[in-house]
Amino acid sequence: MKYKIILTALLASSFLIAKAQDAKPEDTEIWTPEPAVITPGKTVSDAPSDAIILFDGTNQDQWVSAQDRTKPANWDVHDGIWTVNKKAGNIETKKTFTNYQLHIEWRVPADIEGTSQARGNSGVFLASLGKGDAGYELQVLDSYKNKTYVNGMAGSIYKQFIPLANPAKPPGEWETYDVIWTAPTFNADSTLNTPARVTVLFNGVLVENNVALLGPTQYIGKPAYRKAHGPSPIKLQAHGDDSKPLSFRNIWVREL
Repeated sequence: MKYKIILTALLASSFLIAKAQDAKPEDTEIWTPEPAVITPGKTVSDAPSDAIILFDGTNQDQWVSAQDRTKPANWDVHDGIWTVNKKAGNIETKKTFTNYQLHIEWRVPADIEGTSQARGNSGVFLASLGKGDAGYELQVLDSYKNKTYVNGMAGSIYKQFIPLANPAKPPGEWETYDVIWTAPTFNADSTLNTPARVTVLFNGVLVENNVALLGPTQYIGKPAYRKAHGPSPIKLQAHGDDSKPLSFRNIWVREL
């Protein structure tokens, strides 16, 4: 029996060798379908040809109030930038998204005051789940020589994931987030199928590497997926701390 097994193995090996010798390069060439042709931006910050421009420095037409989606966004557009109006509250996109690539630039005032979380605080909610701060938050904060809890600094998935590095620039300089967002999926009974995942580059530095989120942001307590949802807006936060409001510019998104 042992010799029969050895012989069978030798024959199988010979067959595989012969088959490999008969293989051709074109056997593993895939020609269709061809990827869509797009025109890249002149720089990595510029929107490619297939991007949706969410803010180009001239108007806030792509946004509404997060508190009342029947009302327009009411932040301050001036000199090509967009400054948070804390009294007006959070704003979010008119359009909803599932999976996407997002580019957004933000700047803390050069004369910012305050410490820890009360210093240039805002947030990019990668999927807004309703009024207030419901959703999944990528933290925005002055994190240049500003000590705070590390799962609440710039580049963190707020109260969940600490950034892998701190590449923050001094106040007064423009910061950049480039984000890959994969939305969670849910089963027919509303239980979680696959968690949300996010990759974040902060000023070109990888700070979140395809992390699987534990659920929507939870300020107090542990995050969890408690309710199924579908495509969602992107939300920007008007944080209520006393520091001067920060600004945004050059916001675009590519649906994936």
